[in-house]
Amino acid sequence: MPVFGNDYGSEALQTESFFCCIERSVMLRAGIIGATGYTGIELVKLLRGHPAAQVAWLTSESYAGQQLSDVFPCPWSDPLLPLEDAPLADADVVFLCLPHAASMPAVAAVRSAGVKAIDLSADFRLSDTAVYQRWYNHTHNQAALLAEAVYGLPELHREPIRAASLVANPGCYATSVILGLWPLAKAGWLSGQVIADSKSGVSGAGRKPSLTTSFVEANENLSPYNIGYAHRHIAEMEQELRRGAGGRLQVASGKWQMVFSPHLLPVSRGILSTMYVNLPEGVDAAGVRAVYADAFDGEPFVHLLPAGRVATLQHAVNTNRCAIGLTFVPGTSTLILTSAIDNLLKGASGQAVQNMNVMFGLDETAGLPA
Repeated sequence: MPVFGNDYGSEALQTESFFCCIERSVMLRAGIIGATGYTGIELVKLLRGHPAAQVAWLTSESYAGQQLSDVFPCPWSDPLLPLEDAPLADADVVFLCLPHAASMPAVAAVRSAGVKAIDLSADFRLSDTAVYQRWYNHTHNQAALLAEAVYGLPELHREPIRAASLVANPGCYATSVILGLWPLAKAGWLSGQVIADSKSGVSGAGRKPSLTTSFVEANENLSPYNIGYAHRHIAEMEQELRRGAGGRLQVASGKWQMVFSPHLLPVSRGILSTMYVNLPEGVDAAGVRAVYADAFDGEPFVHLLPAGRVATLQHAVNTNRCAIGLTFVPGTSTLILTSAIDNLLKGASGQAVQNMNVMFGLDETAGLPA
């Protein structure tokens, strides 16, 4: 297994290190379980352009025995293996793009083979098995692995991710909301009712056909679903925002409550979350902007927009970027946050590659569109 050492200290050294890796053909070997969904094909595209990683093998239960180019209009003829035939030990890292519950035994097999895993399902995101069972209506049977899993949002957990062997890639809605609210949670400024109104492109529902996501149903329409306190990503939002507040929400007054309203937007990709927060007395616009600037200073994929600007899908689509805008309602304590990401990149596959880069001591931005 190739060893990638400590973080490189300068851009020049980073570039030199990548060229050295390429020249010596020392490349990370990445396997993808579930390669024929939207997140799987995005991972293939990213890894094909990565300067220090390559695709080792791909699996697909639906298309086993075929080639990737038989399933997608692409130039890559990689064979698609059934999971039982995947040479797990031939990879340095395995990405798992499976539905929740199905990922548990697959992650266990990967870790038993001594290989690092990045799981894009929900199976290892929630640290409490009871919370997982409540939101996903399924018993968690991998408690030991759950205990070693790190929630894979690098802006929050970069150091634990560096040492991790199992990373739980966050949900797409959760990424946009958590990054938008994280600085406020850390400052102890979340209180009362926090409303997150999010719109997602149709690809967020996955590649499997359904009536709701068919063209006639989704086109020229805007559909709310699982609104209020019903969508599963709420559990991640609450877990991480509580962690951001030091294990508890340091509310200024009243009880903190998350209200989440997701919508299906008739575009292919992208998420825009608009959040409404009542700030504590005495907190002004300058103080809020300072907290956000401090929280995301030096972050390669978080862009705090200038005053007066709001985030839009075009700030983020086809990049691994999260764009955040701050709008203050004059004469009130209300802050309106806008947070935009690409649901298939920063909300899924791009973030997974970002986590891989951190885990193996690579330049965090390697192979990712910024």
